[in-house]
Amino acid sequence: MKRETLDMHASRYAVGLMSGTSVDGIDAAVVRIADGPGGEIAVSLIAFENRPYPAAVRQEIFELFDPVKATIDKVGSMNVLLGELYAEAALAVIKAAGLEPADIAVVGSHGQTIYHAPAAEKRHGHDIRYTVQIGEGSVIAARTGIPCVSDFRPADMAAGGQGAPLVPFTEYLLYREASRTLLLQNIGGIGNMTVIPAGCAPEDVYAFDTGPGNMIIDGVVERLYPGQLTMDIGGAIAGRGTVDEELLGFLAKEPYYAQPLPKSTGRELFGSAYIERLLGIAAQKGMKPEDVVATVTKLTAWSIGDAYRRYVQGRTPADVLIVGGGGSYNPVLVGFLRSEMESMGVEVLTQEEVGYSSDAKEAVAFAILADYAIKRKPNNLPNVTGAARPVIMGKISY
Repeated sequence: MKRETLDMHASRYAVGLMSGTSVDGIDAAVVRIADGPGGEIAVSLIAFENRPYPAAVRQEIFELFDPVKATIDKVGSMNVLLGELYAEAALAVIKAAGLEPADIAVVGSHGQTIYHAPAAEKRHGHDIRYTVQIGEGSVIAARTGIPCVSDFRPADMAAGGQGAPLVPFTEYLLYREASRTLLLQNIGGIGNMTVIPAGCAPEDVYAFDTGPGNMIIDGVVERLYPGQLTMDIGGAIAGRGTVDEELLGFLAKEPYYAQPLPKSTGRELFGSAYIERLLGIAAQKGMKPEDVVATVTKLTAWSIGDAYRRYVQGRTPADVLIVGGGGSYNPVLVGFLRSEMESMGVEVLTQEEVGYSSDAKEAVAFAILADYAIKRKPNNLPNVTGAARPVIMGKISY
C-alpha cells in the first residue's frame, strides 16, 4: 500500500484497548488511520502502553471464570470497575501520544472475556450462542468524553457465527500480499491462526483457534511455583527441561484439535480443571517441574503445526508464518515452532521482524474495528466466524 495514494485529510486517531485470556493487563494503543481511494486503509501506531492489572483485581477476575463464583453482583461490579481501569488506560496512552481526548475519534474496547459459549445450545426452541465480555463502554465514554465501541462479539453470534476470531478482519486489511500466502499466528492465552492466501479477496481468508497459547504454560508455572512466578519469563524454565513425549502424546489426543472449522476455544476447555488434571498425571509420573513446563510449551508449538497440517497445508500451502502475542517473546516456544513449521517449508518470523509490534497488534485491531463500527461499516469475516452474513459488530456508547 503506497502512502502517497492515501488521503491524509481523511485521517483520524483512534484508541484500541485489549485485555486477553491471560489477564496480564490492559494493552492500549493510539493509531492514525488514513483512507485510500479503493477503500483500503493505512494504519500507523502512534503510542502503546501496557498497564498490568492490580494483583487483587486480577485475582477477582480469575474468580469470575468459575460460573459458581461469578455471581451477578460480582460480575456487575467488575464490569464497572474495568470500565474505569480501561478509561484510565485510554487517557494515559492518549497523553503518551502527545494528544488530547478531543483529538480522538473513537475508542474500541475488547473488554475482558469471562465466558464464551459459541456452540449452539437448543433452549425453548431457539439456538442459543452466547458470550460475556465485561468492561462497561458507557463508563469509558463518560470518563474520556470519546465515543466508545465495546462488546463486539454478540453481533456476529446473533448471525450464527462463533464471535471469534475477530482480528482476521484487520489482518486482511493490513498484511495481505499479492504473491505470498501468509499465516498470522497469535499466541496469547489461546493460539489463533489466520490464513491469508496470496492475492486473496476477503472471503478467501479463514482463521480459527489452534488451541492453547500461553494459558496452560502460565497455569502450570503458577501452580508449580506458587507465589513466585505467574509465567515462564523468556522460556527460562522450559529451557532447562526435557519434553516428556508420552505426556505430550496423551495431551495431543484432546478432541478439540480434530474439530472441523470454524472453531474457537478458551478457558472453558483449557483452564483450571484441565491444568489440574495435567498436573495430576505429571505427579504420577514423577516429572520434574521444568520437564512439565517444557512439555506444555512444546504442546503449544505442536498444536500450531498440527493445525497447519490438518486445515491449511493441503488447501493453501503457506510461505511464511508471522508470530505475535506474548508467546513470541518466549524463545523456547518460538524455537519449537520453527522446528514444527520449517520442516514443512514455512518460514517463521516475529511481528517485530516484519516491522510491526507483537504487544500492540490486538489493541491496534480493536481501534480499527471500532473505526469501522462508528462508520456503520461491516467489520466481521463470515467465512472466518461462521456467521451467515457480514455484520457491524460493537455497541456504541456516546
